[in-house]
Amino acid sequence: MGLSERIDKAVTDAVTIGQGGVAPRQLSAALTYATTPGGARIRPTILTSVAMACGDDQPQITDAAAAALELIHCASLVHDDLPCFDDAATRRGKPSVHRAYGEPLAVLTGDSLIVLAFEVLAKVAPLDPMRSAQLVLTLARRTGMPGGICAGQGWESEPEIDLRAYHRSKTGALFIAATQMGAISAGQEPEEWEELGARIGEAFQVADDLRDALYDSQTLGKPVGQDDLHGRPNAVAELGVDGAIRRLTDILSGAISSIPSCPGEAKLAHMVRMQAERLTPVITPATRRA
Repeated sequence: MGLSERIDKAVTDAVTIGQGGVAPRQLSAALTYATTPGGARIRPTILTSVAMACGDDQPQITDAAAAALELIHCASLVHDDLPCFDDAATRRGKPSVHRAYGEPLAVLTGDSLIVLAFEVLAKVAPLDPMRSAQLVLTLARRTGMPGGICAGQGWESEPEIDLRAYHRSKTGALFIAATQMGAISAGQEPEEWEELGARIGEAFQVADDLRDALYDSQTLGKPVGQDDLHGRPNAVAELGVDGAIRRLTDILSGAISSIPSCPGEAKLAHMVRMQAERLTPVITPATRRA
C-alpha cells in the first residue's frame, strides 16, 4: 500500500467510526463529504513521513495520528467556509459544506470531526498510553488557544494583527502538529521537530497568499481574492509578488536544513523538496487572474 492510499484508508476508517450505530443520515453523509476528496493531504503526509523516518514501529498509532490531524484540518475548512467567516461557496472544486447541507449541519459537521479526531487518538491508547496522551495533548495545543488554529482565526477579529503570530497559529500550527505528532508516533521526543513544522507552515502560508493573489477560482477550486476582500494581512501585500516568492524560497531552504538527524533523514528531505515543488505557485498568464 502506498503512502497516499495508507492515509486515505486511515481517514476513511476514522470517519466510519463517526457513522456507526443509529446515526443521523444527513450528518453522516456530511462527514464523508467534508473529508473527500482529500486534496493533497499534505499534513498527514508529513506526519507519516516523519514517523517513517524515525522507524514507524507502531504503524497503527501513526495511522491514527495522521487521521486525527486530517480530521481537524477538514473541520477547520468547514468552519472557515461558514457565512460568519469567509462565506465561501466552494471548496476543493465542489460546493462548501454549508452550501451543500445548510449552515446548521455544517457547524455540526465541523464539531463532529473535531471530537472524532480525539476519539481516534484515544482508541489507540491500549497500544501505548504515553504516546496516545502525548498525541492528544499536542493536537489539542495546536488546535485551540493560545497558539492553535482557533487563535489564528481569532487574530482576524483584532484591530491590530501580529502577522508572524497570526500565520504561525492559523497555518503553521497544524504543520508543527504534523512533524511533532509524527515523531511522537514513532516514540521520539517532539521538541526538536517543531522548527521543521514551523518552517513548512510558514512556507505554505506564503504560497497560499501568492495563489490567493494571482490565481483564478477555477484553478484553485475555491474563491480567490479572500485576503483583499476581508482585509487580512498577507505576504503579497507586505512584500510584493517578487518579494513573497523570494521569501518562500528562503523558507523552504531553511526547512530542509532544519530536519533533525534520524534514520530516514535523506528520504524525508526528498519528501520536503517534493512538497516544496507542489507549494510553489507556477506564475504564468494562464494562471494569473485578469
